[in-house]
Amino acid sequence: MKPGLKILIEMGPLLAFFAGNWWGGIFWGTGVFMVATAISLAVSRALTGKFAAVPLISAVFVGIFGALTLWLHSDLFIKVKMTLINALFGAILLGGLYFDKVYLKVVMGETIKMPREAWKTLTLRWGLFFLGLAVLNEIVWRSVSTDMWVNFKVFGVIPLTLLFAVANTPFLMKNMIEEKPKA
Repeated sequence: MKPGLKILIEMGPLLAFFAGNWWGGIFWGTGVFMVATAISLAVSRALTGKFAAVPLISAVFVGIFGALTLWLHSDLFIKVKMTLINALFGAILLGGLYFDKVYLKVVMGETIKMPREAWKTLTLRWGLFFLGLAVLNEIVWRSVSTDMWVNFKVFGVIPLTLLFAVANTPFLMKNMIEEKPKA
C-alpha cells in the first residue's frame, strides 16, 4: 500500500472524529469516529487482504469505548480509551521485552531490517513513549474542556508521535541492514 494512502486510512478516523465533534459535539464525534474507524479497517483489509494487528486492536477499542460513550452518554469512556490503548501498547512492547519477545519487529519487520539488539532498543523507546502518552492523556483530559481534549487528541498526539518517529530516524538509519541485490 502506498504510504500516503496508508496515512489517510490510519488518520482519516481521527480527522472525522475532530470534524464530528466540531459540528455536533463529543457524542456526534464519537459516532462518526466509530463509523470512520470501521470503514478504515474495511478499506485496509480490502487493499491488503489482511487485518493489521494495531489498527484491528484500535478498532476494537473504538467500538467498545465508543459504544459505552454513546450508551451511557458519558464522554469519560472515549477519553479513557486513549489512555488504555496507549498503556496497552506500551505494556505489550515492554512486557514482550521482559520475556525476550520483540513485538515491534513483528509489526514493522517486513519493511525494516535491523539486528535484534537494535529492535530491542527501538521497542523500549516506543514502549516508554506509549506509556508517556497514556499519562499525558490522563493529565490533559482531567485538566481541560472536552473540546480542548479533542484538539489535543488530533493536533497534539499526532505531531508528538511524528516528532518521536523522526527523532528515532538517525537510530534507524544507523542500524538498518540493507539487503543485497540478487545477482
